[in-house]
Amino acid sequence: MTEDKTAADAPACEPTGGPDMAGSTVVNLAAGSDVGNYREAMTLAGVEADRRLGEHMLLAWYDRERDFESPQHASECHLDSAVPGYVDYALSHGATLKVDFDDGRFVFFYLPV
Repeated sequence: MTEDKTAADAPACEPTGGPDMAGSTVVNLAAGSDVGNYREAMTLAGVEADRRLGEHMLLAWYDRERDFESPQHASECHLDSAVPGYVDYALSHGATLKVDFDDGRFVFFYLPV
């Protein structure tokens, strides 16, 4: 006698632990109250990108305080994904630098040009 198996019986895929940041530099900054808003964080992240990349382009960013991302609505396609849409967008478009303030409060991805 054979046993019928359904997709629900199949083993679940194990999460990969986050996006593949191989080939990218991650800069974690603990800004705390020194950074009051997104604009201030973007200015400081731009200085960091200048220092590390020279000429660069901001590809994607996230502001957790306002729950706002760019490109807008990128995460709508990633509702059940462990990787937010703005991260996937940045990495798939060649970002090599991630500047992260306060563990995800403000996140910026840059590409050297």
